[in-house]
Amino acid sequence: MSNTEYILDISKLSKNFGGLLAVNNCSLKIKRGSITGIIGPNGSGKTTLFNLIAGSLKPNTGKVYFNNEDITGLPSFELFSKGILRTFQIAHEFANLTVIENLMMVPANQSGEELLNALFIRKKFKNEEELIKKKAYEVIEFLNLKHLANELAGNLSGGQKKLLELGRTMMVDSKLVLLDEVGAGVNRTLLKDLGTAILRLNKEKGYTFCMIEHDMDFISRMCDPIIVLSDGSVLFEGKSDEVKNNDLVIESYLGRSKNK
Repeated sequence: MSNTEYILDISKLSKNFGGLLAVNNCSLKIKRGSITGIIGPNGSGKTTLFNLIAGSLKPNTGKVYFNNEDITGLPSFELFSKGILRTFQIAHEFANLTVIENLMMVPANQSGEELLNALFIRKKFKNEEELIKKKAYEVIEFLNLKHLANELAGNLSGGQKKLLELGRTMMVDSKLVLLDEVGAGVNRTLLKDLGTAILRLNKEKGYTFCMIEHDMDFISRMCDPIIVLSDGSVLFEGKSDEVKNNDLVIESYLGRSKNK
């Protein structure tokens, strides 16, 4: 029987690199419509887990199910077409293109990508381009980036580049967005803007988010639940206050019990 409550179901996933077991028999579920946080000390397997979900790596064992479909080991471009998108700790923009051009590059299978279409079916190509441009302007208005529409993406600040990456997820039919340390290198003002945009996308457009983050204040404000990884598997899952007061979590991060 299908389960519609969870958009992502990870079952007994493992990945090793030589003698290093980075993800170890890891099982977790992501609720549809949630903003789920993933935290853990350095080396706990967070980024490797994201790479396995996003198709950058193939697991040694275990399964990944998305909307009840087995997507284990599928490449990133196939997952993109299914609505799984991933942002990176270091933003990946086209530095020599403008903000609006960066957004217009996102939708796949555009008619203009085929030379013959661009030459001989120009009306279809131009109409499609206008629709994509209209969508891109709606996205930058949503993200309060309208004043930067024609700025080269390479000139943006770190926080603005993170907003642009978030904008890319809005250019397609995103169902699950994996955010890898969205707050890294972002000043407090822009981090607040990022948080507001994520919350709006979640509440107004139904996006499901899963984020890796080290900023506990930010992740506590944004996420429910928070999943704690340690040694490549789930140590604890709960609300922010439960995580902060859990003895196993404190010991994992600090190497000591809160009662000592």
